[in-house]
Amino acid sequence: MIIGVDGNEANVEFPVGVSVYALNLLNYFQSKSSRDIQFIIYLRQSPNTKLPRESEYFKYQVVRGKRLWLTVFLPLRLWMDKLSGKNITVFFSPAHYIPWFSPFKTIVTIHDLSYLFFPHEFLKKDLYQLKNWTDYALKKACHIIAVSKTTKKDIVKEYSVPDEKISVVYNGYKNVESLTTSHRPLATNHPYFLYVGTIQPRKNLSTLIKAFSRFHAKHPSFKLIIAGKKGWLYDSIFQQVLQMQMTESVIFRGYVSDSEKIKLYQEATAYILPSLYEGFGIPILEAMSHKCPVIASFTSSLPEIGGEACLYFDPNSVDDLLDKMEIIQKNKTLVADLITKGAERINFFSWEVAGQQTLEILRSASSTQTLL
Repeated sequence: MIIGVDGNEANVEFPVGVSVYALNLLNYFQSKSSRDIQFIIYLRQSPNTKLPRESEYFKYQVVRGKRLWLTVFLPLRLWMDKLSGKNITVFFSPAHYIPWFSPFKTIVTIHDLSYLFFPHEFLKKDLYQLKNWTDYALKKACHIIAVSKTTKKDIVKEYSVPDEKISVVYNGYKNVESLTTSHRPLATNHPYFLYVGTIQPRKNLSTLIKAFSRFHAKHPSFKLIIAGKKGWLYDSIFQQVLQMQMTESVIFRGYVSDSEKIKLYQEATAYILPSLYEGFGIPILEAMSHKCPVIASFTSSLPEIGGEACLYFDPNSVDDLLDKMEIIQKNKTLVADLITKGAERINFFSWEVAGQQTLEILRSASSTQTLL
């Protein structure tokens, strides 16, 4: 069998979120490629060095086209491949969008529906695209993968998709043993709380900054490190720090490498994920794997993923988050308990398992004769 894959999400310079998901699945697919299971990875541009190496049964197909790629250029390429005799049995899209028309059965992964619940936090162009393309993908795909039970429940409720059409496959996380520690010094020698993730309003960094400001007033030695690339509508977050005169205590590190991220987790007082909505929340597992206690919002998928290994707070309450930061700073017994539970919790998640389950779904779809 031959599996076609949209590899564009993985073919980026700084992979985060969905890009991390796509890249890890491609690595798994490459490791399992053989005469019996072959892969064609479709890209807009040449593969970068982060992508797995091409092999006899794992090939890249570059389809040029800056605009209309999913509506025109990729569909035409798929039809040409069909006519030329390439027997692609299923096409897999790792993130929301599928080809506008295709001669092959298609499976799509949906990561979250945050654009429905927080539309004001998306640019109009992106919001329009997410709404319309996700709706189209859910209707046309023969099967859907959701990254959490929460995301599956949201899809069923908001789009009336039959429950049996959706499989839940949890994300994995990167194991500390596979990485080397960076020698780059941290941005501070002070104790600090840490946020790792995209900088955008949905991540609720405004509440985190307000809570930290009040915490800092009592504990002036502490810093807040925010690591991650800029996302949608990030300006207000930087302006908030300026207006609150917190530029010396709130440190923006930008995008950090895996090895730098490890060091940040290992030396943090706690990792805080204050998001209003998450389809999964990979950073909480990363933090746990590096023995970093986690404070997380009690919302969306986070309690599902974190289980009893997180200290939760109401994401709409600055007071609640401040209280949890004080508890972490004072209660060393609780910190030790969270670290122990975190080490146990991460055993439920791995990219190996995610890859196995995803590949099994693709193989199962390929054996179905009818195109749904």
